[in-house]
Amino acid sequence: MGNFLLGSYPARIGKSGRIKIPEKFRTAIEELYGKELFITSLSDQAVQIYPLAVWEELAGITKTGLVHLKPDVKMFMRRVNLKGGQHEIDLKGRVLINPVLREKTQLEEEVEVIGLNNHLEVWNRDLLNKLLDKNPLTDEDFEQISNLANKVKTE
Repeated sequence: MGNFLLGSYPARIGKSGRIKIPEKFRTAIEELYGKELFITSLSDQAVQIYPLAVWEELAGITKTGLVHLKPDVKMFMRRVNLKGGQHEIDLKGRVLINPVLREKTQLEEEVEVIGLNNHLEVWNRDLLNKLLDKNPLTDEDFEQISNLANKVKTE
């Protein structure tokens, strides 16, 4: 499975609030997971689009639901479910981003869709560029990334 959602592509959000998922991303998602997605915002900076199976695993969703008894997990689930929801890619490769998410993340017509291995992020292009300019990668960042990569290889 690995790193299949890589790179970034410009996209547009239509007047109806739908975004056409870039073809390479859509094809990969549909082939590996199908058309069902979970769309939310974890930080109010960007919208995250998860294949539903990836979201279920990430959120620890189980049939028993016992993980939801933990207060921090309950707060997390309230946050993501208040803003998020389950959607399906339509026949034209589009998916609806609800008005609350679009407003919170300042998504307008022109956006950037970034692949983050197993999910996508949709950003207001200007906000993304400001964030990246404000937080350039340092030598310490590269060291931490290298250490993490080495740790993952040995597990």
